[in-house]
Amino acid sequence: MAEPPLGPSLFGGARRQNLAPNTFRPWQYTLIALVLIIGGIYAAPNLYQPDPALQIRSLDVDAEFQSLQREVVQVSDALRDAGIPVIGTELLENGSALVRVDNDENQLRAQDIADDVLNGPGDAYVIALNRASTTPEWLQNLGGTPMSLGLDLSGGVHFLLQVNMDEYLAGVVESTAEGVGDKLRGEKIDTVSSRDWVDGLIIRFALPTEEARDRAVDALSEYEVDWDFREVTVEGNPGLRLRIKDEKIQALEDRAIDQNLTSLRNRVNELGVSEPQVQRLGRSRIVVDLPGMQDATRAKEILNKFANLEFRLAALPNTPRYQRETYDYEGRKQDVLRRNIVTGNNVQDAQQGYDPETSQPQVNIELDSEGGNRMFDATKDNVGRDMAILYIEQKPKVREIEVDGRTVQEFSSVETKRLISVANIKAALGFQFRITGLGLREAQDLALLLRAGALAAPMYIVEERTVGASLGDENITRGWQSVGIGFVLVLIFMLFYYRLFGFAANIALASNLMLLVAIMSVLGATLTLPGIAGIVLTVGMAVDANVLIFSRIREESRDRPPQQAIQVGFDQALRTITDANVTTFFVAIILLSIGSGPVRGFAVTLAVGIVTSMFTAIMVTRALVNLMYGGRKLESLKI
Repeated sequence: MAEPPLGPSLFGGARRQNLAPNTFRPWQYTLIALVLIIGGIYAAPNLYQPDPALQIRSLDVDAEFQSLQREVVQVSDALRDAGIPVIGTELLENGSALVRVDNDENQLRAQDIADDVLNGPGDAYVIALNRASTTPEWLQNLGGTPMSLGLDLSGGVHFLLQVNMDEYLAGVVESTAEGVGDKLRGEKIDTVSSRDWVDGLIIRFALPTEEARDRAVDALSEYEVDWDFREVTVEGNPGLRLRIKDEKIQALEDRAIDQNLTSLRNRVNELGVSEPQVQRLGRSRIVVDLPGMQDATRAKEILNKFANLEFRLAALPNTPRYQRETYDYEGRKQDVLRRNIVTGNNVQDAQQGYDPETSQPQVNIELDSEGGNRMFDATKDNVGRDMAILYIEQKPKVREIEVDGRTVQEFSSVETKRLISVANIKAALGFQFRITGLGLREAQDLALLLRAGALAAPMYIVEERTVGASLGDENITRGWQSVGIGFVLVLIFMLFYYRLFGFAANIALASNLMLLVAIMSVLGATLTLPGIAGIVLTVGMAVDANVLIFSRIREESRDRPPQQAIQVGFDQALRTITDANVTTFFVAIILLSIGSGPVRGFAVTLAVGIVTSMFTAIMVTRALVNLMYGGRKLESLKI
C-alpha cells in the first residue's frame, strides 16, 4: 500500500516529492546552525564575570585628562598601601576612570579610601561602585555585553516615593489666581476685595457690576482652554468661578511625574550609582532602585530633599503691600517682591566652590539662555537696587491620625524660606554669577540639586528597603542552583524515557537557554530573581512542547510507517504547541505592559523564553531528528 503524500513543511510551502522523507535542505540546516552560532556569541559575555571596581568622575566638566590620570595613580597607590589589591586601571572615553579590585568587600573599603584621597573636605569627584567588564575585546566589538543584575541579585537600596499631587495642583491654582489678578489689573478691571480667591481647585472672585464681569470674561478668554468658567454670585456680588478641567489635571500630573523622573535620574547619577533604575509606578508613585549602594542615609538625604532658589528684586518703599513679602536677614527685616526674576529651573550648571577672598563656600551659577536674558533685562534697568536670593526648602512631614478607628500615616511637606543673600546690583548681570552665605554641606547639596533640576512636585518616601550584597550573592547562587537542578532532572528524564528522541530534546533545551540569555543580553534586560523564576518556567515549557511532539509520534507509529509517523507527529503537534504558547505570550505582554519591578522581570524572561522555546523545540529538535532518522529505512521507532 503506497504512503500518502507528505503535508506542508514546517518552514512553509509544500514538500518537493524528490526530497527524502524527514530531511531538510542544506540551507535549512545552515540557517538553524547560524542562529545557534550567533546566539552562542552573544550569550558568551555572561561567562565572563565582571570585576568589582570604582568609577571615578570629576565634577569639573573642564578637568584635564592628565589630571584624572594622576588621580587614578594616587588612588591606586593608596589602595595598595591599605592592603587592597588593585587588579588594573582603565580610562574611559566618557571622561571617567575605573580602578578594579579583587572582591566586593575590598570594593566598599576602597570607596572610602578613594573618597578621603580625592575629596577631602569638599566634593570634587563622584566615586561610584561599579562592575568592570572582563568581556574580551573581540566580543565587545561585536556588541556583546552581559546581562545586568537587578537589585535583588546585586544588593543595594530600594525606595518607593509618593508624589504629593494635591500640594502640586494647589500651587498651580495659586499661581493661576495670581496671574488672573494681574490680568484683571492690567485691563483696569476692579474686583471686590476678598481674603482668598482659591478654594481647592477652584478660583472664585467677585466683581462690582455685571458689566465688569462681562469684561473680565473677555479679558480671561485665554484661560478657557484649561478652565471651566461659570457666572456665580459671590458675597452678594456678580462673580466668576474658574475650575480646572480634568484633562488639564491629568496633563499636569503627567508633566510633574516626567519632570520628577528626570530630576531623580540626574540626582542618582550624582550619587555615583551604577545602572540605577528610576521608573513610574501607577499614577503618582516613583520607584528608585540603586544597585550596589549600601549607604541608604546619603541616598535618602538627596532623594527626599526639595530645594530651589528664587532671585527677586528688593521692594521699594512705595511698592504695594500685596506685591511684596518680608523676611528676616542679618537681624533686620527685608522686603522683597513676590514676583521672581528667575528660579533654579533656569540653572544650567552649578558647582560648589570657595570665595577666593574669604575662603567661604559658594555656589557658582550658570543660567540657561532664557534665564540669562531675563536676568539681564531685570538688572540693566535696576543698577543700584538690591537683589535678594531666596532659598526655598521643603521637607517631608509625617504624622499619625485616626481614620475609621485605624492609625494611619499622613504625609505632608513643610516649606521654609530664608534669604541667603541681599546684594546691590553694580552692573547688569548675565548668565554667570555666584551665591554666598551658605555652609559647606548646604552649598554642596544646593549645587547638586540645581544641577539635577528642580522637582515639579514635592515627594516623600513611603517605603525603604536595603538589600545586602551578601544576600544578593545568595540569591544568585540559589537562583542558578534551581535552574541547574531543574535542567539536569529534565535532561535525565528525557534521555531515559525517550532515548534518542530525548537526546535531541536535550540538545534543543540547552540551545533554548543559550538563546534566551543571548536575546536578553542584546536587549539590555536586567536579570532579577523573578526573572530567574521565568527561566525555570521556560525550561519546563520547552520540554512540554517536545513531550507533545514525541507523544504524538508514538501514537502515530502504531498505525503508520516510522517515517510518516515522525512527519505527521511534528505537523499535528505544531498547532497545539502554537496555540498554547501564543496565549501564554499574550499574558506575558500584558504583565510587561501593566506590571512593574519584579513582575516586569518575570514577564521579560517569560516572553523571550516562549519565543526561544518554540524555535528550539520545533526547529532544532526537528533538525536533529532528521539528522538521526531522516532518509533511512526504518522498521520501528524506539520512543
